[in-house]
Amino acid sequence: MPKSSRYQKVCDVFTDKVLSCTKYTQLINAVKLMRAHNVSAIFVQEDQQICGIWTEADCIKLDFTSNTIQHLEIQNVMSSPVLSISYSQLLSDAALIFHQHNVRHLLVVDENELPCGVVSITDIVRNQGLDHYLQFRPIKDQYHQNVLVVPSHCALNEAVNMMRERAEQFILVYNQQQNEHGIITARDLLHLIVTPNNYVSCWQLASHPLYQIHSKSSLFDAYRLMSENNVRHLVVSEEQEIKGVLTLEHLINEIENAYCSELEKVLEQRDMALQHSQRNLFLANKIIDASLDGIMITQQDGVIIQVNPAFTVLTGYKPEEVIGQHPRILSSGKHSKSFYTQMWQSIAEKGVWQGEICNRKKNGDVYVEWLTIIEIHEPTSDEVVYAAIFSDITERKNTEEKIVQLAYFDELTGLPNRRLFNDRLSMALAAAHRNNEMLAVMFIDLDRFKEINDSLGHSAGDVLLKMVAKRLQGALCEGDTLARLGGDEFVVLCEIDDITAVINLADNILSHLNTPFQLEGFEVGATASIGAAVYPEDGLDSETLLKHADIAMYRSKAVGRNSFQLFKSSMNARSLERLAMNSRFQHALENDEFELYFQPKQCLKTSKIKGVEALLRWHDPALGVISPAQFIPLAEELGLIVKLDLWVLNNAGAQLALWQKLGITAGRLAINISAFHLSQGKLSNSVEQMLQRYNLSGHCLEIELTESSFISSFSQAKKELQQLKEMGVNIALDDFGTGYSALSYLTKLPIDTLKIDASFIAKIPDEYGNSEVVAAIVAMANSLNLQVIAEGVEKPEQYNYLLALGCEVIQGYYYSRPLTQRQWLAFYQLKNQPTVTS
Repeated sequence: MPKSSRYQKVCDVFTDKVLSCTKYTQLINAVKLMRAHNVSAIFVQEDQQICGIWTEADCIKLDFTSNTIQHLEIQNVMSSPVLSISYSQLLSDAALIFHQHNVRHLLVVDENELPCGVVSITDIVRNQGLDHYLQFRPIKDQYHQNVLVVPSHCALNEAVNMMRERAEQFILVYNQQQNEHGIITARDLLHLIVTPNNYVSCWQLASHPLYQIHSKSSLFDAYRLMSENNVRHLVVSEEQEIKGVLTLEHLINEIENAYCSELEKVLEQRDMALQHSQRNLFLANKIIDASLDGIMITQQDGVIIQVNPAFTVLTGYKPEEVIGQHPRILSSGKHSKSFYTQMWQSIAEKGVWQGEICNRKKNGDVYVEWLTIIEIHEPTSDEVVYAAIFSDITERKNTEEKIVQLAYFDELTGLPNRRLFNDRLSMALAAAHRNNEMLAVMFIDLDRFKEINDSLGHSAGDVLLKMVAKRLQGALCEGDTLARLGGDEFVVLCEIDDITAVINLADNILSHLNTPFQLEGFEVGATASIGAAVYPEDGLDSETLLKHADIAMYRSKAVGRNSFQLFKSSMNARSLERLAMNSRFQHALENDEFELYFQPKQCLKTSKIKGVEALLRWHDPALGVISPAQFIPLAEELGLIVKLDLWVLNNAGAQLALWQKLGITAGRLAINISAFHLSQGKLSNSVEQMLQRYNLSGHCLEIELTESSFISSFSQAKKELQQLKEMGVNIALDDFGTGYSALSYLTKLPIDTLKIDASFIAKIPDEYGNSEVVAAIVAMANSLNLQVIAEGVEKPEQYNYLLALGCEVIQGYYYSRPLTQRQWLAFYQLKNQPTVTS
């Protein structure tokens, strides 16, 4: 390498044009820009700042089978951050950056740090005068011998997959009919972005004929042939046989290795000079200047006598500002006097010191550097100089801290995550075992958090989780650990003296959460269900304690939420029973193990049957009769409630078809539908398909819904119910008087029937208040022309009271219990009602 080449600067070889686009630019448009300007790289801007780079070599990373590749924004495939270099720096600085970071392009900036051009490794190579080096280097084994060759009919997308799997930038294509080879390179793949066609054969895209060179030729011959024909790949052959492919990158790597080899020798000379004498130190000035590490040389009294350009880059101080000053100008004030005493003691004893130190830049920023101080004795005198060599490792330290943060802390709330919590729990258990102490583990799960997420959005949910985490921390004592396991689940570890302390802590947490949160202009309640397990009574290891606290938390939800439960052994049995039911439920649904029962309703005026309600029953061979109050919530939790609804709907349709065939006219058949089914917006379609399948009229069907069905989406519910009404289906409002009762529903929704909840009927006519409520509901329904059905009628007194009120229909054990299909047919024949008005 000519010596003069080391003194060339970036400004001598760089390209003074920067092709750029915004980060929202679609990849196809970016490629068109690159082709129009005949460049191999494009920079990406955000707010007038360069934030990324994309090169033609990145094509190989793309999935060309994707239909969205043309619309892909470049920010999703760009490399970031972009490495830059000042146009006034030496080419040797650029070469080191290329070598250390394995990149091919650098952004060139001017004295104001503004982009002014681009420099590539090819620019450096072409300006180093290394022709003489290439002339004496034979091709030999420098080329790529294990070449991937595919037949000409091979689909292009398959070839791209092969290139990606082998991390190859090219692939050879052989046309057997023409006995000719072609080549597809990463640059050719740019064409697929502009004009995607994954089903063309490789030969249609391949470049041919290929340029060939003999394996005994020199690298210079190859470089000249590439330059003359503006190609980057040559086929290496011997006696008409292809041996491999030589790429421009092979030549660049050879030149780069030679260049870096020269630089490494120079840097080696620098280290030797620093160790032996001040004379050699001055002889190595240029080497010091080329170093990416900051270098500062001081006299024995500490006065700075020399710094290199990297010192200025790292600290912000120019040479004239620090030469003659003491290094304390860089002091951050973060280290004690004893720190520096130990440092200089090590230098005096060993002649060297290495370690981390915090220093301050000219602008006041504190940074962490890795510092090496070497004591250098002049061989011809007693003078001593010190060379301080340092690099800024702030970014590396921040990265390490971030890795620790991500590994052990929740990214959203900053709380310990599951891994860190388990570590602390293990240590706490070991200490508790040694000291014979008690520990408590508490599971905290927010109530109805999914509703908040669904209604206000996930971003609002994240804000709420952070607010909840802050309140929970405020409720804990010093030394307690609060962690977030994921979602809306939190867990607490605390040392306790007795069970009372756990109860008091749980009450304190519930109290802290009772105050509504202000979230996006809304007052949002975020109550919690809490379960706790205590060491050693409820478990001796982490897994058992966490499992038992979780079981207690689910028990808290089961008893009404916004409450606290301590673990009891009976809960574990219920948990196992629930797990068994979970497994059996899915099996029952898949194997048609459910059954419909039928409970007739009685018209009080005619004493005849006024419709029938279909009730779902489950007789499990292993678990016995399971109440709907158990398996309906389970179906909702498993996401199977709509599937269960469809089972009921279709079996009810089959029964109605059978009744028509048998001549049974018992009024409408009522079925209960879940709020989930209605909110999905598919209920009317499901009913319509069932009616068509069994050739039924909608007038024979009644859909029963609870008021909770309208809470989440009133407009959606109204639309669905109107579509049902157009089919002739009757709409009944079940459990009226409980839950979210709102009289506006009765006027805004197409409701035909009110079913008074059995809890009111059970206390009439004796209990004052309930009787008046029932009377008011009947009067209101009559004034609105709504049919009224009283549920749960079991006694003659209730029957007579409702008859006197003018209630139209009753349902309950007084008239009939729920009946199997056979029992219902017998009941109907007994009543001998050939017709009934609906």
